[in-house]
Amino acid sequence: MSDLSRRTFFQGAALASSASRVMGANDKINIGIVGLGTRGPALTTYCSHLAGCRVAALCDVKQEARERVQALYQKLAPGEKAREFTDMREMFADKGVDAVLLSVPVHWHGLAAVWAMEAGKDVYVEKPASYNIHESRRMIETARKHKRMVQVGLQSRSMPHKIRAMQLLRDGVIGKVYMSKGLCFKPRPSMGKTPPEPVPAGVNWDLFVGPAPMRPYTKNRANYTWNWLWDYGAGDITNAGAHEFDTARWGLGDPGMPKAAVSTGGKYVWDDDQEAPNTQHCVFDYGDREMVFEIRALPTGPEAGEPLITGVTKYPWYPGGVQGRLTVGNLFLGGNGWMWLDGDGFKVHKGEGNELAMEEKTGGRDTTLQEAHVQNFFDACRSRKIADLHCDIEVGATSSAVCHLATISYRVGRKVVWDDARGRFVNDAEADKLIAREYRKPYVV
Repeated sequence: MSDLSRRTFFQGAALASSASRVMGANDKINIGIVGLGTRGPALTTYCSHLAGCRVAALCDVKQEARERVQALYQKLAPGEKAREFTDMREMFADKGVDAVLLSVPVHWHGLAAVWAMEAGKDVYVEKPASYNIHESRRMIETARKHKRMVQVGLQSRSMPHKIRAMQLLRDGVIGKVYMSKGLCFKPRPSMGKTPPEPVPAGVNWDLFVGPAPMRPYTKNRANYTWNWLWDYGAGDITNAGAHEFDTARWGLGDPGMPKAAVSTGGKYVWDDDQEAPNTQHCVFDYGDREMVFEIRALPTGPEAGEPLITGVTKYPWYPGGVQGRLTVGNLFLGGNGWMWLDGDGFKVHKGEGNELAMEEKTGGRDTTLQEAHVQNFFDACRSRKIADLHCDIEVGATSSAVCHLATISYRVGRKVVWDDARGRFVNDAEADKLIAREYRKPYVV
């Protein structure tokens, strides 16, 4: 589809429904889901459980994915059938869709969200919000200009025990927080090497590649492993680690961009197609406090005395799964003690004796908490109040932008200093080039 034709039908859609339709309290929200691979089936399942919505449309560049999720939806909601689309732009132009849930690869998040908002849709976009800093800013601007409700899929923001933990930090339970630390110690197998091959039948490779450079089809580019290839993602800092990264910033009170960032590490042990690091250490300077984030995808020890969790993690490219011991959570250090927080609860230690002063356990991880985050989005779509969103785009996109500072530091190989007023780095033309990307036309943010 040309730039002109895209603008023409988006303008028509916006004229027909500049703020989507006005919904009553009992009206169902018609949902379109874009991206039906890893997260798409889960989002479809959530929508089938939640009252007040229906899945009106499904979109994916892979025919097999559309057929698979359509079958799932018909099983979950007998008698219902969603319309199917290959090109998301055609879904966005459909007046029968009120809001869209985006679970596309990261390199598509910014453009897909902007297109959807321009077409008058409210948007739920999975983490991380954006592929780069430029897209974070563009998404915030577009949401405000078009008065869209935009929620980022950082589900921790809807978890009651994490909300309570954040309130305790604000109330000074450990004194002034001088450091927040996010941890993603999650063992992963090597992705191996996959050679170029013909594009499989039923796959629109041009639409998959979208804003990224056109390269030959390979299994590692076309599947979940794209997360560790620079064209499409940045590794676990924007993948599994995005949740802990956002929680670390939340624990500091959601500050904006730091003054400076430095990130070191590398891709160790493995010899494969992966480009992003499997071991990474990041430090962000907020003046009177700092934020730290660590990634380890290789065997590791515990942190802060917390026991490693043993379990089998399954990956699409490694069907048998990998047995590993992992730590995924957050550590907050204050003048009077420290707090450990993860998906299972939190603990507060205080005083020179490091005594346990408070503990809350959730009783196990609950997928309904992820549904609650989607429900919160639907509730805000009805209220039209940005404040009702647990993770509005300004919050989620800022967390992504801070992530990208670390990725840029790692890629240029040095500390980077950020000038937020100018939206640029200080005297660093090489780093400035990574604020945005050279978009492949017509897929331009």
